[in-house]
Amino acid sequence: MAEDNLIKILLVDDNENNLMSMELVLEGYGYSFFKATSGREALRILLKEEEFSLILLDVKMPIMDGYETAELIYERDKLKNIPIIFITAHDYEEEAMFKGYQAGAVDFIRKPFKPEILRSKVAVFAELYKKNRLLRKQEERLQIINNDLMLANQELEQRVLERTIELENLNKELKELNLSKDKFLSVISHDLRNPLTSLLISSNNLNTNLENLEKKQIIMFAGIIHRTSNKILEQLNELVDWAKKQREKTNFNPEHFQLLGGVNQSFELIRPNAAQKSIILKIEIDEDIYVSADPPMFRSIIQNLITNAIKFTPHGGIIACTAKPVGSMIEICVQDYGVGMSDDTKEILLGNYAYLSSAGTDQEQGSGLGLFLVKEFINQHGGTINIDSELGKGTCFFFTIPKVESLQNV
Repeated sequence: MAEDNLIKILLVDDNENNLMSMELVLEGYGYSFFKATSGREALRILLKEEEFSLILLDVKMPIMDGYETAELIYERDKLKNIPIIFITAHDYEEEAMFKGYQAGAVDFIRKPFKPEILRSKVAVFAELYKKNRLLRKQEERLQIINNDLMLANQELEQRVLERTIELENLNKELKELNLSKDKFLSVISHDLRNPLTSLLISSNNLNTNLENLEKKQIIMFAGIIHRTSNKILEQLNELVDWAKKQREKTNFNPEHFQLLGGVNQSFELIRPNAAQKSIILKIEIDEDIYVSADPPMFRSIIQNLITNAIKFTPHGGIIACTAKPVGSMIEICVQDYGVGMSDDTKEILLGNYAYLSSAGTDQEQGSGLGLFLVKEFINQHGGTINIDSELGKGTCFFFTIPKVESLQNV
């Protein structure tokens, strides 16, 4: 029989013949015996060995009787659950039995004992021990299962948390992609509508009034068509590259360039629109000012602000673009001398709403998308945008972008 399945019984009697008799009666039933001829020897065995299923303890022994031995055994917490059957040669007197049970006995057997009674009582406690041991093992297995379930639950919670974070990040990326898509479409709408308008106007003049045009006028319109077409193609190529960069999350790529040259390039595509209202576009920027900006974004900022100014500038008016250093930034102002706006309108504009003129219903109204993009682009550059306006006197949109300290950085 495997050692861990043996039923360990401690036999305690000062008479070795009695020990041998008990062992002979109980052998062959899967028991493992430990024998002691005194209470002290029994205690020494119990200090070294544990997991006894039963102790058969003689009551009358010299120096330390069975009652004293039982009391000392039960002082140890690990031994409190071992049942003790007292073996006694005396009659079962009520006082003796009370003393025995008080010491911790679970039963008495009288000497000389009958083998059948001894085997029967020992078998009861051996079976009880087996069931208790099985129950403990089941509890241990259950605890292991509970621990495994707790660990699995923790792992599941962690996976759910990681998955939730992953989905939130994915949702954020999708929102950013949708916003980038909307920005891209709006950039195309705002940046290409004006030069296309110039193309349509010039081509319409050639198409409908060719016979009445002088040669120099034909050359002028043809030149406008040629230059504008090349600029549109250039812009489209840049926008396609920009869209690719957006997908790669590298859509913001600042470069160092001369501010005057960058503004001139933006103005070139808008001048035909201004010419339709005989509006003069003026650039008052020093040649030695250099900035760090994303070229397509910068061009979109200037074109949107100038186009907006054209809408609200009367026929024959003036629009000026100026710039000055402000700390580590360059402050750029797009100034018109048109209808102006109220403080409420300025608040609406800075709150992402449409550009609503206070001058009357006959004035043009913007969609607000252009200014929304302008603010987004300026924010990406770490800059700010503000409005200074007065009704009937005009409006200045001024914004900041990083400056380059020296020509060596360009």
